[in-house]
Amino acid sequence: MTNQNSNTNLHKKLAADNSIPSEIKKIISRSLTRRNVLAGVGAAGAAATLAACGGGGSADATAVRWANWTEYLDYDEDTQENPSLVAFEEQTGIKVSYKETVLDNDEFTAPLLDKLQSKKDIGYDIVTLTDWMTARWIRLGYTQKFTADKIPNRVNVLDSLKDPSFDPGREQSLPWQGIMAGFGWNKEKIPGGIKSLDQLFAPANKGKVLALSEMRDTMGIIMLYQGVDPSKPFTEDKFMNAIDFLQKKIKDGFIIGIRGNEYTQDLRSGNATAVFGWSGDMFQLAAESDGKFDFAIPDSGGMIANDNFMIPSTTTSVDAATELVNYYYDPVVAATVAAWVNYVCPVKGAQEAMEKVDPSLANSEYIFPTAKTTSRLSIFRALTAAEETSFQTAFQTAAGNA
Repeated sequence: MTNQNSNTNLHKKLAADNSIPSEIKKIISRSLTRRNVLAGVGAAGAAATLAACGGGGSADATAVRWANWTEYLDYDEDTQENPSLVAFEEQTGIKVSYKETVLDNDEFTAPLLDKLQSKKDIGYDIVTLTDWMTARWIRLGYTQKFTADKIPNRVNVLDSLKDPSFDPGREQSLPWQGIMAGFGWNKEKIPGGIKSLDQLFAPANKGKVLALSEMRDTMGIIMLYQGVDPSKPFTEDKFMNAIDFLQKKIKDGFIIGIRGNEYTQDLRSGNATAVFGWSGDMFQLAAESDGKFDFAIPDSGGMIANDNFMIPSTTTSVDAATELVNYYYDPVVAATVAAWVNYVCPVKGAQEAMEKVDPSLANSEYIFPTAKTTSRLSIFRALTAAEETSFQTAFQTAAGNA
């Protein structure tokens, strides 16, 4: 994200900046690497904000266990730490066990159901799951309500995300990042790029394509290609037409697998050269490979959803977990994370903060999308219980052949 000269200049600038406490400067210095220099600045800014406000540790807990998706937080390759978490821990005294254990919503949730239903500890105090699974957790009583005065930064949630049908008033969830689903590809193998399903399934890509195990993203993209808007009422026949399309591409040998977040490993290894993928993943891959990978919203339209913070009903570390959620709703911290992950940022003020964290990203359509970009993205409509069972069964049957 920067070069060595920029790194050196930033060290000098930090040393001369008397507005940043010395302990914060230490955090920045140890986290300045080629890929996380800007993340370090953002984390420091947020930590300085906390220091100025006298932020302290939670009274009844000293640890938070957080389950998140892979490559979804700022990361220092040299220290193998997350700079924003380091800043949080040093300012609050709350230790965070951060685990990248979510690869797929269903696969993550299924092993936890017995404990969630019997109110036993599931091993996590924060989980970060997608809208439709968030709705299910809330509906089934697997989450705790936030204590409003413990999350003052909640006022920073974007207006468009304040009142979802599955959690009116955002009492039990807050968006972590917005996820655009479209096409990702290896530029060395496909220099012309991919903007349509016809291009994705060009003969040269046969045996090198992966689809997402998130049904709503894969099927939504196919339905949009077929002229069906998945955000509006559609019949079962329309959905099954898209399933037929998917099955044919699997049978014909174009699609070699249905993957969760681990599809990035297939791209790195060269096992796959094109995917139904998520924007942030592709930009992370591009950052670590000198621009080898790219992403595009399909010409026929892409999908969008949010992953959300939730505090499970089984946790006993409510205050500590709440403090961590509040921390990531500071605009500077949010901008820090966004500069790394390149997903849609849900926090008011983060775009202004990005002017200092990384000015080149302040107008990024993938972090702060304009109305023109969002008009090309659809949210998969809510499904009835019967539809969810029928559609998921059909999708899993098709996926089992890949």
